[in-house]
Amino acid sequence: MSAPLLAMHDIRKRFGGVQALNGVNLEVRSGEVHALVGENGAGKSTLMHILAGVHQPDEGSISWDGKQHVVIANEHAAQRLGIAIVFQERSLFSSLSVAENIFAGRQPVSRWGAIDRRALRANSAALLRRVGLACDPGTPLSELSSAQQQMVEIAKALSLDAKLIIFDEPTAALTETETTALFSVIAQLKAADVAIIYISHRLEEIFKIGDCVTVLKDGTWQGTFAVAQITTDDLINRMVGRALSFARADGGARYGPVVLEVRNLTDLSLEGEVRTRLRGISFQARKGEVLALAGLCGAGRTELALAIFGARPRESGEILIDGQVVDIDSPADAIAAGIAYLPEDRKDAGLFLDMTIAQNVAAARLKDFGSWWFSDARGEAAAEEFRKQLRVTSHGVKQAVQTLSGGNQQKVVLAKWLLIQPTVLIVDEPTRGIDVGAKAEVHALLRQLARKGTAVIVISSELPEVLALADRILVMREGRITGEFKGEDATEEAIMRYASLHVPA
Repeated sequence: MSAPLLAMHDIRKRFGGVQALNGVNLEVRSGEVHALVGENGAGKSTLMHILAGVHQPDEGSISWDGKQHVVIANEHAAQRLGIAIVFQERSLFSSLSVAENIFAGRQPVSRWGAIDRRALRANSAALLRRVGLACDPGTPLSELSSAQQQMVEIAKALSLDAKLIIFDEPTAALTETETTALFSVIAQLKAADVAIIYISHRLEEIFKIGDCVTVLKDGTWQGTFAVAQITTDDLINRMVGRALSFARADGGARYGPVVLEVRNLTDLSLEGEVRTRLRGISFQARKGEVLALAGLCGAGRTELALAIFGARPRESGEILIDGQVVDIDSPADAIAAGIAYLPEDRKDAGLFLDMTIAQNVAAARLKDFGSWWFSDARGEAAAEEFRKQLRVTSHGVKQAVQTLSGGNQQKVVLAKWLLIQPTVLIVDEPTRGIDVGAKAEVHALLRQLARKGTAVIVISSELPEVLALADRILVMREGRITGEFKGEDATEEAIMRYASLHVPA
């Protein structure tokens, strides 16, 4: 076995009273895809921030490319060594073009010191072809989708000509086609002897592209294993210390009356918009039922949720709650009617990151707690009750939400909507970007809500999650419902068939 390109030994890091890393080891070789897994809060990001020069270790040593005791003083030092990182949270500028983002701060210049625009476009176009993104380099970043922006982030990392590239949850916002393109890029990098550190909560990806996997739990090293010599169950047990089940819940549920009915809903096309339009959508959701909306990216599932929640204008159609037509022209109308919506992007649309857990939980019912910056003990008491009920890991309800792990942030969003006791709860990609342990807890919470009588509508791109959660499944394509299944009768193959089936006009 060749000598490692990177060796991190006995790395320790403390933030105040929290021991984030406690004796972590990591060795990565050139031409190797080395997966790094663990629950949210396990220390993965802290370890990568040390490698990227964002943090300095309190103890331990780093060896790089044959050199011992290397100090990575800052991010520029990491880049000079040949270390690039594609963060889960994108670090791009929406006001700049794609090319300007790829080479931000490193634009090619002419011999007179001016930016060489021709070289900038040509170099950027070559990188975009490598990641499979058909996009003009001069396009403003703001015009790209989240998935396309993620591919730009990857192209930016490739532009550094790095010896080691860290991918932190790179497929969280990618379509299946874009994920396939990314895996092709990783295969090319591997063949070119570039080392890859790959972080993902999607364990199937680890087994598809990984060579080795290192497991962290609560900031401690649980071992490094050849992917070919470890099973999914073994990996989960080492990550969370317990067996997790994502099998279907026991059948035999008894659903109540219809609480939500959508009749012939067609949304209004917005000027310049390229998103899917809804066309004549009709369906019902019952009290105590978990109803899943399945489909490929662009099928119109999120658009449907936004239209029901009053965040997307409707051209025609009716929404009924408990058999009565309700006028929903805004999210405030939807909330008043008993509809709650947990958005796909919890950080941009679901949370106030710089505010506390208590302030976020109270946001949906401010009138009950005075002002937003309340000192009302009732608000903090309500937040504390949900913190305990949902098992939010934190120092208390006055902790800033931005300091929580992804899974705990998702629980805070849930708590905010549970406070209003909704008749209908719509959750869009409820477990995106959270670890397997938190995913199992979110699944259990959604089932518990349904058992208590809430109609839960789940939008998920993960078919195993749809099959595990749903009592009934509606399949969408091109803004229409193309199929319907009982949960116990559905299969991934059947769902995909209807998700890709052409819908006549």
